[in-house]
Amino acid sequence: MPVTTEPAPIAELQRQDPELAEILLGETARQSDSLQLIAAENFTSPAVLTALGSPLANKYAEGYPGARHHGGCELVDAAERLAVDRAKALFGAEHANVQAHSGSSAVLAAYAVLLKPGDTVLAMGLPAGGHLTHGSPANFSGRWFDFVPYGVDPETGLIDYEEVRQTARAHRPKAIVCGSISYPRHIDYAAFRDIADDVGAHLIADAAHPIGLVAGGAAPNPVPYADIVCATTHKVLRGPRGGMLLCSAELSDRVDRAVFPFTQGGAQMHTIAAKAAAFGEAARPAFTAYAHQVVANARLLAAALAAEGFGVTTGGTDTHLINLDPAPLGVEGPVARGRLASAGMILDTCALPYEDGRGLRLGTAAVTTQGMGEVEMAHIAVLLSGVVRGVLDAREAREEVRDLAGRFPPYPA
Repeated sequence: MPVTTEPAPIAELQRQDPELAEILLGETARQSDSLQLIAAENFTSPAVLTALGSPLANKYAEGYPGARHHGGCELVDAAERLAVDRAKALFGAEHANVQAHSGSSAVLAAYAVLLKPGDTVLAMGLPAGGHLTHGSPANFSGRWFDFVPYGVDPETGLIDYEEVRQTARAHRPKAIVCGSISYPRHIDYAAFRDIADDVGAHLIADAAHPIGLVAGGAAPNPVPYADIVCATTHKVLRGPRGGMLLCSAELSDRVDRAVFPFTQGGAQMHTIAAKAAAFGEAARPAFTAYAHQVVANARLLAAALAAEGFGVTTGGTDTHLINLDPAPLGVEGPVARGRLASAGMILDTCALPYEDGRGLRLGTAAVTTQGMGEVEMAHIAVLLSGVVRGVLDAREAREEVRDLAGRFPPYPA
């Protein structure tokens, strides 16, 4: 049953707490009448939302199915087992931990399994698209471990695997992390596995962004190559905000102990049930078609934006991600983002390798969930370009955006 734009729980909240209800209704309207182009965001299904708002939120369930620290866990045990079994089947993994509260929590647990404080780790540098958990000095990773960065080729923007190999040989890391928040091309996990074996390192795949494409068969699967795969359950996967880890049976006990009790307390059982719902949806043929459409839309949009004069890093994309350099249009990234926000086009800035300024990072997961396709990608490219250039008035563009979004509501009545 489709969700309306003002479901019954909101009506009840309006009676009990109108101040909070106004905020929720405002956010519902914002998501419905603007274009959500943030690469890390998506619209969950009504089933996922139902699980998130279910009575499972009331249950304390420290531990794992069959070994909880609280009574009355028989049904939440069933929900977690369902989520685990579905994740294992979906990604071909021997073991899945679905309790991680976020992608960062999953990465922390993976480090806890394979590393000790002070160990050397090789990961993509932050200017090239690495995540905070890949060695940022502001993050636990940069404070506890000795991170050595690898980058991308300054001409192509692509990972130079031979350079990664040479860096690994020079520093002999305990672990290598492959993954990025803004690398728009497929990662060669087999190449990373070979490099890790060459220097005797563990391989951790941070697949937070591409894991939904993996589920839909539109991106390579890191599970056969990595010792541990860390991922989020939102983004392209269209589940609730949360994390998971995939690993071999050999590492299963260590991974579970690293999540609980080492880095987390009680599991969020409503979120785990919502993850089960998302995994079930991702196993259906409709999701396979969706994942491939996400990539097709991203390629169409990237090509259209390149034709409008933007610099497109790596010359295009294999995924849902597009990184743009607005400098050829005479505009800096933060200024461009602000102009676009005023027109109802919501996206992020990102670092540009070997550039002083910041670029724009956008994705096609959410608009594809809404049902947009080739015609709409062309329209978005024209709107985006006109607003960034300053040749299209933001108020005029806002009306066009509102009309476009209104024809593709995320939750039809």
